[in-house]
Parts: sequence; C-alpha cells; structure tokens
Amino acid sequence: MQQLKGVSISQGLAVGKIVVLTSAAAPEAQAGTPEEELARFQRAQQQAVRDLGALYEKARAELGEAEAEIFSVHQLMAEDEDFADLITAAIAGGAEASEAVRQAGEQCAAMFSSMDDAYMRERAADVQDVAARIRRILRGEAETTLTGPCLIAAEELTPSQTVQFPRAFVQGFLTARGAANSHTGILARTLGVPAVSQLPVDAQLQGRTAILNGDEGTLILDPDEDQLRAAEAGIRARQAQREALQQLAKLPSVTKDGHAIRLYANLAGTDDLPLLQQSGAEGVGLLRSEFLYLGRSSYPTEDELFASYRQLVQAMDGREIIIRTLDIGADKKADYFDLPPEDNPALGLRAIRLCLTRPALLQTQLCAILRASAFGNVGVMFPMVTGPAELAQLKAALRDAEDTLCARGERFGRYQTGVMIETPAAVFMSRELAREVDFFSIGTNDLIGYTMCADRGNDTISNLYQVYYPAVLRSLKNIIESGVKAGIMVGMCGEAAADPLLEPLLISWGLEEFSMSAPSILRARKTISQWTKAECDELAEKALACNTAAEVKALLESAAR
Repeated sequence: MQQLKGVSISQGLAVGKIVVLTSAAAPEAQAGTPEEELARFQRAQQQAVRDLGALYEKARAELGEAEAEIFSVHQLMAEDEDFADLITAAIAGGAEASEAVRQAGEQCAAMFSSMDDAYMRERAADVQDVAARIRRILRGEAETTLTGPCLIAAEELTPSQTVQFPRAFVQGFLTARGAANSHTGILARTLGVPAVSQLPVDAQLQGRTAILNGDEGTLILDPDEDQLRAAEAGIRARQAQREALQQLAKLPSVTKDGHAIRLYANLAGTDDLPLLQQSGAEGVGLLRSEFLYLGRSSYPTEDELFASYRQLVQAMDGREIIIRTLDIGADKKADYFDLPPEDNPALGLRAIRLCLTRPALLQTQLCAILRASAFGNVGVMFPMVTGPAELAQLKAALRDAEDTLCARGERFGRYQTGVMIETPAAVFMSRELAREVDFFSIGTNDLIGYTMCADRGNDTISNLYQVYYPAVLRSLKNIIESGVKAGIMVGMCGEAAADPLLEPLLISWGLEEFSMSAPSILRARKTISQWTKAECDELAEKALACNTAAEVKALLESAAR
C-alpha cells in the first residue's frame, strides 16, 4: 500500500484499476515532396475538423452546451490561418507534415503561454491538443479506447480525451497537472466523478488497483482488503445520499422554521433543460446568453436569439427565468467580434462595456429578450455594472427596444430589470443601484477575484480566492442589506450560492434566491431545511467577528449540518 497526496479538483470517491494514457513515440517519417506533404496535412486537417465536430455533438448531448463549447474553439484553431501558415512554411522548408504540425503547435503554444491573461495562457494546452490530434491522424495512430470502468491517469488530460471516453467507464481522473478550473476539473465535476491533480503519473501505475479520494486529494495504491471495504462502503453511502436527496425534488425550499427561499438553476442553453427538470429547480437565476454567440463565425440574428429564448421561456411554464445580456470578453472570446488586444482583458472591454460601445449588438439582444417576455416570466439582467450612470444608459437602451418593437407591431410582456453585482464599485454603489432596479444578483465568481485581486485560475495564489475572507463576507452583507432596504429581491448566481457552509450566513442577511448548477440544488434544499433563521443569525454574527478566512471556514465547518 502506498498513499500519494495531490490537489483535489473534483470531489468524490472511486475504486478501480488505473489506465495510464501515454503517447507512444512514432518512428520518424520520411518527408515527401512539399506538394505531397502539404496535401497530407490538408487531408488530416479536414479530418480533425470533422472529428472535433463529432466530439462537439457528443459533448453537447452528454454534458450540455457550455461544456461542449471547447470543441467549437478547437475546430476554429484547427482551421486557423496563422496556424496553417506556420505549417505550410515548415513544409516548404523541407519538413515532413507531422513534424511541421509539431513545430507550429509548439510555436503557437509558446505564444499563448507568454501572455499575461490567465485565460489566454490556458489556450496553450488547447492548441497543443489540436496539433496532437492532427499529428495522430497523419501517423495513423488510433485513439485510446477503454474496455471497462477505470481510473484514468495522464500527465494532463485534454478536453478531447476526457469527452471521448464512455461516461459509464469513467470512475475518476488523476493527473500530474491541472487546476480546479482546468478543463479536467470542470468536466470531472460535470460528470460527478473525483479528480486529483499534482500526482506523480508514470507507466508504473498501469493496471494497479487504487482508491481515488477527491475530497481529501489522495490516491491510495494497492490498498489492502480493509481499505477497499471501507472505500466501497463509502461509495455505497454516497449513492444512498444521492437517492435520498432525490426525494426532495418536489418539496418546497424552506428553513426549519418555515422561512421560504427560492432555489434556481444556472443555465447555459436548451441542452441543459432535461437536467433542469430533474433538479427540482424553482426557476432559472442565470441564463448565460453568450452560448448563442460562441462557436459560430457571425453574429446571431434577433430572430435566432428570440427563437432560443422563447423555447427556454416556454419550457419554464411560468417559472421565472433571468436572462443575462451578453458577457463576452475576458475569458470568453469569439473571433468575429474582432476585439482589440488588451494587457488585462478581465479589467477591459467586456460585458455591458462592450455592448454600450456597440448599440446595434445591445439592441438585438434586448429586442429578442423582450419578445420572449410575451411567453413567460422573464427578467433582464445586466452584468459588470459599476454604477448608476451605466445603468441609466442600459435602461435607456431598454426603452429604445420597447419603442422599436412597438413601431414594428411586436408584442412583449411585463419583465423585471436587474443587475449583477460583481465589482467592488457596484458594492459601494449598491444603495443607489437598488433604487433603480427590480432585483440584484450577486456574481461571486468575479466579485471574489476583484475584491481579493486574485486570479482563480492561478494555483500559486489560490489561497486568496476564497469567499470566506472577511472583506468578501462584508461585501455580501452590504449588497444584500442594500437590496432588502430598497424592497427588491436579492439573489446570488455565483458558485458560492451552492456552498453549504456559506448558505446559513446568506439566509441570515436576507438573500432570497440561490442560483446554482442543477446538480447542486437538492443538496442546498437539504442544507436550508436544517437551519432556523435564528440559528443562521447567530452563526452570521460569529462569522463577522472573525479576522481571517481560516477562522471563518473553521467556524462554519464546526457548525455544518
């Protein structure tokens, strides 16, 4: 028995045989004429694009639109003119096609790796994945296949590797590299399997039985019988917990003393609807409208947007659905937007900042959303608002959209207007903003990063990216109290809404709506049902008296139910 300690990137527990993914070195190929090698590359490139299209459809069917989007990005990379030009130049210089692709992939990856922006640095792994795919096609190498359930080990898993495997066979991932916000971590959490990174991965792991503990970030190799029995009992207990939670799907969300809470789902697109129906969600607190803009080569029309929005609104059957206007920029890119290069995109031209500079882009969205409001209960939410001046411009754009629809004879229904509070500026101006909208929704993913000046994708400072820091907690309390005093609904759509340790504090401060990924809703319903409002108030008072994130977290863990 040997126990290895790594970093958890997806919680869970699994037992199984390890399959190590390795890339066997192919023998050097002799280059043909430049014309022959260029033709070989172009055929392999076309095959890669077709294969990536098939992976996109598989991922969309199994994981949803948001998780499938990476394969649309990979298709664009495979067809990128600059990438192809590098390959063509290497072939013209006498390189064999596979070698030319390797060189171009390394050049592009080095360029991405040198960038300041964390999102762009992550694209280095994507371009390497695309280059490796084209090289495998050129060399006639088959994709790795699984013959049964196993733990998958690799230096670093690419998106295409994680999606190609049959879901029933994937018990967990263990890697040498990869952060919680890497593709591996995101996909593992979507699949509901454990994943641990920062582990020593080599060929000696092949075929060995192991226990992978995503809660503790450990891997136990060659466990003894007692350890296996304990792990298998733990897996059965977790399955029983999941089945017990399913009994809560049709129950209301209330505290132990009857205080009602709304539990909503975050949604990426129409493909998430089946999961939404199973989750017990009482509405949609965040529809990420950018799913309609990514993975294509031109802007969607108003009618295209309207058709998708109407389908989603009608599927909600009268339950509320909050549609966020386009949040493109920073870590979400589309080439046809032709965004200028920025030293720090996270603080640059993104979300409503971009939309306000392109009135036609904003009007197309707003007209489509308002048309959809005739078919259900719709809220319009603006992201990245920093103060009343921006909000005034956005509300004026809404009035213009209403006038446009009236002039065209188009009908629209009543709708709510709200803002995402995700910048420190909006926190400080929350009282003023609350007087101008119907609701707030707190976007903790960005709010934590901006408040703590910490990039959540940067492992070296991941300790700073925590909701438990007193500065973040006081910001949350301030936002919620501002909304409550103004008589508007206050919700939260960031990942912190699904944190069972934090939920009692949010209830105490007056948060009315918790919006999260659909699989998290039933667990949240159970957590909420175990607390009275008075107990939440007592715990919140103690938490605000703490001076460090560690103190807050220790307090909340000791009180967890």
